[in-house]
Amino acid sequence: MAAAPGRAQQQRGRGMAGGAPLGAAGLGPPRVFAPLAAAAGLRSSSRSFAARPGEYSETVNTNTKSLYWRSPIKPKPNMCIESMPSEMLMKIFSYLDAVSLLCVSCVNKRFYHLANDNGIWLKIYSGCFPPKRTIWKVKSVQTETGPLSCAPIQDRKPGYWKKEYILKQMAAVTARVMQLVKPVDLYTGLPSRIKKAIKASGLSWMIVLKDRNGKEHVMEQADLFFKDTSVTIFWYSASWPCLDTLLSLKLLGVTPLLLDQSKAPSKNGPRRRSLIAEYDFFNLTESNVTLGADKLVQLFSLDPGLLVGLWKGKNEIAFVMASLHYHQLLERSTLGSATVQYALPSNKPILDDIDPEYGLHDYDLHLDMHSGSCTYLCGTFKSLFCRKGDIENGYLRLTVVSLKDNTKHVPLIGTVGLCWETDAFKGNVKDCYVMDVTLLDETRKPFWCFSAPVCMELSSKASSLYDYMGCVYTTDYADAEGKVCVELVWLEETKEYFIVSLVIYVSTEKVNNWYGTNY
Repeated sequence: MAAAPGRAQQQRGRGMAGGAPLGAAGLGPPRVFAPLAAAAGLRSSSRSFAARPGEYSETVNTNTKSLYWRSPIKPKPNMCIESMPSEMLMKIFSYLDAVSLLCVSCVNKRFYHLANDNGIWLKIYSGCFPPKRTIWKVKSVQTETGPLSCAPIQDRKPGYWKKEYILKQMAAVTARVMQLVKPVDLYTGLPSRIKKAIKASGLSWMIVLKDRNGKEHVMEQADLFFKDTSVTIFWYSASWPCLDTLLSLKLLGVTPLLLDQSKAPSKNGPRRRSLIAEYDFFNLTESNVTLGADKLVQLFSLDPGLLVGLWKGKNEIAFVMASLHYHQLLERSTLGSATVQYALPSNKPILDDIDPEYGLHDYDLHLDMHSGSCTYLCGTFKSLFCRKGDIENGYLRLTVVSLKDNTKHVPLIGTVGLCWETDAFKGNVKDCYVMDVTLLDETRKPFWCFSAPVCMELSSKASSLYDYMGCVYTTDYADAEGKVCVELVWLEETKEYFIVSLVIYVSTEKVNNWYGTNY
């Protein structure tokens, strides 16, 4: 029995002397050595050494040593779409629509050049705008409609048909919108189908908040309300940036580059931005006027037409509201750029040497007072005038409602308050509302227009009218072109406000520039 281990060792030595591992020779692992070693009374101890793929694995026992070969693991092929040949990518791109192609072209430089291929865009162009071509024959002339498969492609610069398609689509949308804004309301002098025009253009609004580090936070509109002469937009979110780090806020109009009437405008597709207004947010609570407050929020007004609601005691943004007047709203929201506002065309004055009070009479006023879905007042006041003797301190005085003429005193409908909401809360700030003023000249063209949040303040003086015994409130608004002063009386018996005085002050500088006069 003692000779067995010796022969086993000799066999192992002869097997290794050949220079080839056992596994490589096809003999498999030498399982015969373990019982022989046990029979010889040897203690068995083993240790293993792991090997990487393609190398040897070694197992060492007390009296045996084995080497195993591990076959290498083939690496997985790289299936990234960017590694595909250009021909294959072009085939894939040929199945995409125009919006998807524009998105793909923003991935990298290679995709941009491939997505600009004239063959792909010619197919899209001819499918959307089938041309009419004329085939001349010897005896007759035949006109048919067909694709532009034979149109020259190679002699066009890359991206030619892409540009042609985009321009033609934009022209079609513009023509459709222009048809909707042509009808004018007789009372307001504004487009009567402005709501349909906004929908047809795919117009929406966003705000961009910029902090001290230069980072921009984009907020899409959350809700909006259409009124007779303005639209009110709300933005609210649970993830507003910190107010102390914000420097500015930009209000922009956003329209899709390619509008599909059968689908809602996508927020991820290519869009154009038009700057409407820019506001300074540095030291917001210190440099701006507090408009009002309730138990949860405090309101701050920024000119023109912006309202910021802050949570009480937290100095955090709750919501942002903007009120935009319809006058040239589509132009301001679509024709500007992301950094430059649309420049309103200047008015060419029509001179009149006959009328000595030219530019002082025949004004019409359309006044709206509202909040959210509630309307407190909507009225038109005609034939307003100002005498030369009433021009004072650089303003024309147009008396709309006189304190002495109680036949023209106007009540407000409902309880006045500014409605607001967020993702979790809703509220109403008492005695605040949105005022829309549309002043028309004698040709019924919009002369001075604005929409802004205002508030009613309790006056220290008592009512001097016997018909209206109650607390007196005032509302004042002013900008570079004029002022509005409103006086109201609260009637406790009927629980309503009455406008007992309304005066419009128009800057003489604006009147002179509009009419070519010299007041």
